[in-house]
Amino acid sequence: MTMPASIDALPPEAPAQCPLCPRLVAYRAANAIEKPGWHNGAVASFGDEAARLLIVGLAPGRGGANRTGRPFTGDFAGDLLYASLLELGIAKGQYGATAEDGLTLHGAMITNAVRCAPPANKPSPQEAANCRPFLAARIKALPHLRAILALGAIAHEAVLRSQGLRLGAYPFAHAAMHKLPNGFELFSSYHCSRYNTQTRRLTRDMFRAVLARAWAQAQI
Repeated sequence: MTMPASIDALPPEAPAQCPLCPRLVAYRAANAIEKPGWHNGAVASFGDEAARLLIVGLAPGRGGANRTGRPFTGDFAGDLLYASLLELGIAKGQYGATAEDGLTLHGAMITNAVRCAPPANKPSPQEAANCRPFLAARIKALPHLRAILALGAIAHEAVLRSQGLRLGAYPFAHAAMHKLPNGFELFSSYHCSRYNTQTRRLTRDMFRAVLARAWAQAQI
């Protein structure tokens, strides 16, 4: 696969069998042998194409989105994220931890900085760079976008890099909010992972509060 010279020519979603990252391709192939019924491919964004809020995570979890084919679906982080979205009325339906549960998002979309599952949930800097044009294209393809919520420092940095912005000018911190030159408001949260919640680095109330602020800003 050869990247086009212009972001305008790039689709906002990576092909399911994206070949850009050899390590991720090998990991995907190994997972497909062990778990042939899983999605085992680049995970497309999920939500409303008229989204005013974009939620950006790090990458699909092996047994979560890599299994189900929907971002944050099938692991603990998704349990917390989708429960919070339902509480705030951003999601409708019932979260069943599968891509076939009928859940819908209204005014929001969820994506990942890296679209394929990485070993140990840790993409390399080069893998993040390879996938960055898809994030830039995803952001550009949302005409009503007003706010972005980055889950974790790597997602925060990926958003900034995708917009050609200096990291030092917009430092990551939980509950930080930065107005970007393109008019978006960038909100940041600790990632809603099991580790962060078990260690109390991030509580459900802390996460819900940041999500609520980002959602309120998106309506302005």
